[in-house]
Amino acid sequence: MSAESSEKPLGSRAPRFIKSSRPLHVSWQIVIFLIGLAVVVGGVILLPLPGPGWLIIFAGIGVWATEFPWAQRVLRWTKRKLHEWTALAKRRRAERAARREGRTRS
Repeated sequence: MSAESSEKPLGSRAPRFIKSSRPLHVSWQIVIFLIGLAVVVGGVILLPLPGPGWLIIFAGIGVWATEFPWAQRVLRWTKRKLHEWTALAKRRRAERAARREGRTRS
């Protein structure tokens, strides 16, 4: 988990003056939650339609991740899985290219 140690620590990224006042910070979290919720709901509505439904959902989770540690962990997990999938796809593509290269030489 050395990759996680180089990442930013989990927690609120609200400005210092907002964090200094508990009522203001809670209000800030509510606003961030509602904005993220609107973006995620918009993405869910767009899922059956052609377009960037999943991208919009992850953007909403990104909005939540500015304030909530659970959303930051979800994004980290998603990024890790995306990198794993991309590496797997590259390996498979290289293997197919090598097989094709072997067939054309025969």
